[in-house]
Amino acid sequence: MLLRALSCATLLCASFSCFAETIDLAGTWRVELDHARSGERDRWFARDAGVAIELPGSVQSARLGDAVTAETRWTGGIIDKSWFTAPEYAAYREPGNVKLPFWLQPETHFTGSAWYQREIEIPEGWAQRRVVLTLERPHWKTTVWLGEREVGSDDAMSVPHVHDLGIGLAPGRHRLTIRVDNTPDPDLGENSHSISDHTQGNWNGIVGRIQLSTTAAVWIDRVDVEPRFEDRSVVVRGKLGRVADAPWPDVVRIRTKDTNAGDATFRVDADGGFAGEVGFGDGADAWDEFSPVLHRVEVALANGESRAVAFGFREIAAEGRRLLINGRPLFLRGTLDCAAFPRTGHPPTDEAEWRRVFGVVQAHGLNHVRFHSWCPPRAAFEVADAMGLYLQVEVASWPNQSTTLGDGKPVDAWLEAETGRILREYGNHASFVLFAAGNEPGGPNHAKWLSGWLDRHKAVDARRFYTAASGWPEVAESQFHVLPDPRIQSWGEGLRSRINRSAPETRTDYADFIGRRAVPVVSHEIGQWCVYPNFGEMDQYTGYLKPRNFEIFQETLASAGLADKAEAFLHASGKLQALCYKEDIESALRTREMGGFQLLGLQDFPGQGTALVGLVDAFWEEKGYIAPEEFRRFCDSTVPLARLARRVFTTEDHLVADVEVAHFGAESIRKAASTWRLVADDGHVVASGAFDARDIPIGAGNKLGRIDLSLASVPAPARYRLVVALEKTRFENDWDVWVYPTAEKVVAVPPPDVLLASSFNPAVQARLAAGGTVVLSIPTGRVSPDPKLGPIALGFSSIFWNTAWTSRQAPHTLGILCDPEHPAFERFPTDAHSNWQWWYPISNAAPMMLGGLPRELEPIVSVVDDWFTNRKLGLVIEARVGNGRMLISSIDIEQTVLDPVRRQLRASLLGYAASERFQPEVELTPEQIQSLFAR
Repeated sequence: MLLRALSCATLLCASFSCFAETIDLAGTWRVELDHARSGERDRWFARDAGVAIELPGSVQSARLGDAVTAETRWTGGIIDKSWFTAPEYAAYREPGNVKLPFWLQPETHFTGSAWYQREIEIPEGWAQRRVVLTLERPHWKTTVWLGEREVGSDDAMSVPHVHDLGIGLAPGRHRLTIRVDNTPDPDLGENSHSISDHTQGNWNGIVGRIQLSTTAAVWIDRVDVEPRFEDRSVVVRGKLGRVADAPWPDVVRIRTKDTNAGDATFRVDADGGFAGEVGFGDGADAWDEFSPVLHRVEVALANGESRAVAFGFREIAAEGRRLLINGRPLFLRGTLDCAAFPRTGHPPTDEAEWRRVFGVVQAHGLNHVRFHSWCPPRAAFEVADAMGLYLQVEVASWPNQSTTLGDGKPVDAWLEAETGRILREYGNHASFVLFAAGNEPGGPNHAKWLSGWLDRHKAVDARRFYTAASGWPEVAESQFHVLPDPRIQSWGEGLRSRINRSAPETRTDYADFIGRRAVPVVSHEIGQWCVYPNFGEMDQYTGYLKPRNFEIFQETLASAGLADKAEAFLHASGKLQALCYKEDIESALRTREMGGFQLLGLQDFPGQGTALVGLVDAFWEEKGYIAPEEFRRFCDSTVPLARLARRVFTTEDHLVADVEVAHFGAESIRKAASTWRLVADDGHVVASGAFDARDIPIGAGNKLGRIDLSLASVPAPARYRLVVALEKTRFENDWDVWVYPTAEKVVAVPPPDVLLASSFNPAVQARLAAGGTVVLSIPTGRVSPDPKLGPIALGFSSIFWNTAWTSRQAPHTLGILCDPEHPAFERFPTDAHSNWQWWYPISNAAPMMLGGLPRELEPIVSVVDDWFTNRKLGLVIEARVGNGRMLISSIDIEQTVLDPVRRQLRASLLGYAASERFQPEVELTPEQIQSLFAR
């Protein structure tokens, strides 16, 4: 069955009528903080008081409020409470040196009511006009007084607060008082990104437009435009507002610029409503990511009131499990916007900043942004409309942990009201394609309540697709699901995840999972792969949010003697992060009928224990280890894919790959020519081929052909890139593979003058005392654990989200770091960082804790540790021990039967130990060697 939702439009003037006159109230105000909550009782609106503050702005940006202490009561939840008790954090709990590892830290903190006040001047010409005060983005609840008269209150989180000051105001000066209360009441969920300290923070203030405007006694209160994609017509519905019993006009006039229909008039009914249809003709351009064409209608009254609406002809639909845009298959390549704005602390309300942010999104090949438990300001919608981005908006709620949904709590009524406000304010935007009630709700009745929410709002506004919430639940009323299962590592899987338990391959997809659903599925928050902190970005935190968390991590790294490794740790862990994201994304692209994915995320997440999951930093700026152009090779509208059963081969194998393309471009590709090549690290092409030209329809799983290449004559050991390209296009992708010699061609027996051992036994000690050479392979189960935290869980992948928020979910590390030019790797090709061939050694290894050894000891293979622990870790080290020399590996290479990777690594390490270049400089004692073994 084909499900359809009508397209939506961009409302140029948002909730503001296009008034002839406005007064900008930006500038200097007075503010007073109401710690005792006595301001209303004590009639603060009737007096002049407070200190100067600039609006738009916030209490926090003015550095007003309370000093941050160990007793500060935060809005966000804290999973890892060790900061409050652990001795390693004691110095950061001291007054004057409070530093939190959980999130970016404001310089001051304030939760409660702040009273903002200034004088305004009502012009003579406004005496017979209705006056409106508009606050574009207050945080959060506002109450307004004009002089001593209370005007009204508003508790909207996502839309402007519009306060009607009335008609017939006396010209001259008036005292305007606005109380802003950021108390979390109702409780929307302590971790909702609309309010939580983890992201934008629970700031108190008003940003965006602060203005007085006027209307006539009858004005245009609302305009809804419902474009019909099939016949390029629009249904225009609206509602007028009036002062008291001012008479309704007989008609409203509808004007268009890009239609031959001319102006139209719609009759106004007894309630001030109007509706009618305007045709734009079959030739009117459609709106989508490739051609974001906007059209325009204007509603006008005879009294001069008017409102303009820009809209796009587009239709979001589903055909079974496939998403469609304008009848064409759609695959959402998305990222999350979690409301992290470290320079301002609040969302931007200007179009320039949203163009910059969305430009970064599109530069990385993405076409979709999900706003996690919050709704952006108008500027974001207008820029997305113009750039062709598909937005998923959420009601500003994560009703979990501190509250529940559907149990009659105040959050239920607030969420329902906020839904209506969002649809009213932003419902016309072409980019507003998807809508969810929030994120990961909790409570025994949340599914039932959300089923009703879906029924109500689908019936009222069918211009977009609705889902109950991101993450869960799956309810029949949802038009699509956002589910956490189709990804290569899920919350809590640890080392049992596919990327950590299964040898590297590029064949897996999620067809079985998708096939069990009746509607499209978008994968929820895939990735979450961490990198080491980028201390180089710390000087960019020029606002009131400071990276005290980074300061902690930087200081503990220095105390471990590793301060000079920070940049190398960032780069190595970043390269690992990028290849984890590549496999995550390609797994989704390989899946037929999948609706898309949502990364968590392209941008770093500064909270929830510090989750450095971004390929760009919290400022949406590159970190230096992957460029957007490189990312787009595997994340774009068209992506070649190769299904490989493995990435590691020997010269007796055939490299077999089924090659296909996921194509979600504007149209099918006719007679596409495609080629493949196997490229050595020096650029030499060792093999190549071409596939027959064929048409490529829009969709996933378009087969190009099969590669079956004998590797008998390929030089080994070596790393190669398998490259697949669509000729005469920019679309090209590649996969690293490794070719090793067969077992009989690799020396398995140690050289006569090298002893290979698995324990520090008397024979080993005797060989060393005699000046001999020993290669010690410590069995994985015998490597000494962390005395406080227990075994260090080493996995191939980087850390998932972070260890603080996940109760130390494995793995606990961020990959390896080594020098590829070190002679120990003469026979073992490697990068400076983890790549897929390292899965085999890492899966048979445990990191050695080296903090008790001499600081000058440099591991041959280091392990990049969790930034919370910053331990000096290694997998391969070398040292002098008495008269002898010793190479120590906590990778299991002692066995005689090994996989091709460890077999080659063992041969390379043994060859190095037997060579004249093996001249360790740092000396270890027998006691230090023994400390590497578990007791």
